[in-house]
Amino acid sequence: MSKRVQAKYKINRRLMCNLWGRPKSPFNKREYRPGEHGQARRRKPSDFGTQLNAKQQLKGYYGNITEKQFRRIYAEAERRKGDTSEHLIGLLERRLDAVIYRMKFVPTVFAARQFINHGHIRVNNRRVNIPSYRVNEGDVIEVKEKSREIPMVLEAVESPERDIPDYLEVDHRNMKGSFSRIPMLADVPYPVQMEPNLVVEYYSR
Repeated sequence: MSKRVQAKYKINRRLMCNLWGRPKSPFNKREYRPGEHGQARRRKPSDFGTQLNAKQQLKGYYGNITEKQFRRIYAEAERRKGDTSEHLIGLLERRLDAVIYRMKFVPTVFAARQFINHGHIRVNNRRVNIPSYRVNEGDVIEVKEKSREIPMVLEAVESPERDIPDYLEVDHRNMKGSFSRIPMLADVPYPVQMEPNLVVEYYSR
């Protein structure tokens, strides 16, 4: 589970971006870092600082998963043949919490984690309560029948904030969807520019 217990959107001001593209983000009103020196003029970041920021953005976007989890995902991406940065994105997007967030069954990736932990999601007709569960191509994900009238779910489905990417097929009427294919970086609708190549450079130091 995420270790983030403070206000979740504070990460936006620290990373200087509206990470999830939400209207309620504090960064929309205060485009500077928190703290008494937040508005002070900043030096140009070093290469290391740029790489670290790219890593923190990507890690934070997926519910601020722990460094240990993120490092393990990166290590698996690195072992695979081909482009490590593309494999990294593919592995992150296969997390069950990311998938139900993309399917708009929940309003935030943090809500996705809690929703799964509480047993509201089924994968291939089997209850799964592990947010990091890895979804495979062709898997069918659905909201448990008794959970389909939860106000948070109904509000998320109707929200115009996000579009559903084309690597997912979703039927909101029956609250189910399928994972069609593993996406590439260009397929993922990030509200801010993600640079997984800098994450690779960060861990390759």
